[in-house]
Amino acid sequence: MANLKIANLRKAYGIHPVIHGVDIDIAHGEFVILVGPSGCGKSTLLRMIAGLETITSGQIRIADKIVNDISPKERDIAMVFQNYALYPNMTVAQNMGFALRLQKAPKADIDQRVSNAAGILGLEKLLDRYPRQLSGGQRQRVAMGRAIVRNPKVFLFDEPLSNLDAKLRVSMRSEIKALHQRLGSTIVYVTHDQIEAMTMADKIVVMHDGIVEQIGTPLDLYDNPANLFVAGFIGSPSMNFIEGTMSVTGMKDESGTIWNVGEGHRASAGRPVTLGIRPEHIRIDPHGYKARVYVVESTGSETQIIADVGQARLTCLIRDRVDIRVGDEIGITFDPTLAHLFDRQSGDRIVRMDRLAA
Repeated sequence: MANLKIANLRKAYGIHPVIHGVDIDIAHGEFVILVGPSGCGKSTLLRMIAGLETITSGQIRIADKIVNDISPKERDIAMVFQNYALYPNMTVAQNMGFALRLQKAPKADIDQRVSNAAGILGLEKLLDRYPRQLSGGQRQRVAMGRAIVRNPKVFLFDEPLSNLDAKLRVSMRSEIKALHQRLGSTIVYVTHDQIEAMTMADKIVVMHDGIVEQIGTPLDLYDNPANLFVAGFIGSPSMNFIEGTMSVTGMKDESGTIWNVGEGHRASAGRPVTLGIRPEHIRIDPHGYKARVYVVESTGSETQIIADVGQARLTCLIRDRVDIRVGDEIGITFDPTLAHLFDRQSGDRIVRMDRLAA
């Protein structure tokens, strides 16, 4: 394994820039996930690390060695693709050992490393099968095994679970996380699924339009989003946003509702702001804000309620089963110390004074 350092990295196609001065430090053995919506540049960045895309400017270091002009095969990285990229005319064992055969490694060494990787991934009984005889999850494990046998300095994963069904994605998340813990490898993983990022990563890099919006641990991004984009992207269901203007009594929205935002915010009266409240931080309270129920969705373990307070439509995630129906008028409230304020013009989070002091 190795550290990976990306410094002021830029990429342009002709006159069209797509990556705008990205800086990321990845430590030895760290599991880092690049996350963001489609087209944000995360896969392009991963391909630049792999050497599959040229660099317009900036620097990439792997194990403290500049690799800008080094070919992909000489960077000592292994990449797992979204579509598996298995050779259909080769068995599982042949697919896993193919790169070693190209390196003219001894057959005994190839067999040993393939056997070890198969043991890690539970593929021992599948080594003689062909890709067409495997399920999607098994094919993905073979692709991972092909990377493992090379014992690279860095593993790169490009949306490896996007072709799998929902149940299989959950189990494969656990397998990849367990693999990382077992190998202690350095992993850079691309996904547009923030649930994957939250459950798997040591560190998340949130990207948007070719820039890095925020870098941090999953819980740090969840608890302290730097701006409206990160706040809306991280968390499921998404954070509720209510636009308004600061007043001496709270935040006043367009319908005239005064929202309690707590004390200590560095926001003066008259400042246009956006209030952010996570759905799971809203609770039912007959003495709270009066809300008209628009949608009720129950999953058994929790109930999701969409309700209107004036002109604001809020999603509420209730952990209990509740006897609430569409059209009901209910009361809702939230803990203002868990809410967030954002400057409406810049989108940046307005930090509370007590949090700033901490």
